Amino acid sequence: MPVALGREEPLSKRLETSTETHGPRGLGYAELPASRTPLDAEDAATRIIETARGRPGEITLVTLGPLTNLAVALEREPSLPRLLASYVLMGGAYGAPGNTTPTSEWNVYVDPHAAKAVFARWTAGGADPPSRPLALGLDVTEQARFVPEHLRHLAIRAGAQPLDAGALGREPIEAVGSVAENPILRFVADALRFYFEFHAKYDGFYGAFIHDPFAVAAALDRSLIRAQPVFVDVEIGRGLAHAMTVADWRGLTRKPANVEVAVEGDAGAFLDRFIERVGNLAAGRFGVAR
Repeated sequence: MPVALGREEPLSKRLETSTETHGPRGLGYAELPASRTPLDAEDAATRIIETARGRPGEITLVTLGPLTNLAVALEREPSLPRLLASYVLMGGAYGAPGNTTPTSEWNVYVDPHAAKAVFARWTAGGADPPSRPLALGLDVTEQARFVPEHLRHLAIRAGAQPLDAGALGREPIEAVGSVAENPILRFVADALRFYFEFHAKYDGFYGAFIHDPFAVAAALDRSLIRAQPVFVDVEIGRGLAHAMTVADWRGLTRKPANVEVAVEGDAGAFLDRFIERVGNLAAGRFGVAR
């Protein structure tokens, strides 16, 4: 799987990171071995464009962070929305409170100028409605609350010993025995343990909102969510509304819808599927057929 380096700074503002949420490297307590695969020779924006050009109408693009690279790609290739089969993003808060400021979600907050450009350009030039981005914001992703009991079930699905899996169902979680020996289970447990501790400190529960997997799941199966078309703009000025995703639910601006915003999600079905899929993947490292 090629990995391309993206732009290292937002379009117009100073870069901010969130080490208190996911740790200094973004993986919590988890560690990965050094990659033996070199970075792609192309930058991320070029890789997006060339992939879409090479397989027109076949590629589903999913973004799980700030939209800087996509905004650059759109600047270089305005017809990108017509080259893709679909586009799904995790980002924004369209009716829910923000998680970074009272009004903004983290991915949009890091580069609101990029998000504003993407939303404005995506349907410019008369794109058909199916080409509108599907946005999973905090309104839906915070319905998927992953807690230690889910992690215990995931470990059992993977074939971990029951007593070892039980250590994941307590607070705090602990990766021991067969869980610690399985590289996938160990990685998931170590990454989530940091995230669980963050939410325990700031949100009053020992668990985590697993936003990004929900967006990927919706890209694979749209029946997991219900979306509503709406015109969305992004506030780039200063003040409390900085980086707010402003959704015109009443149609007051009389502007055509440019985003499909997820307004309902089947969090239970998503969590069950997450446990099944990741558990099965980890089972392969135990040699257990599922």
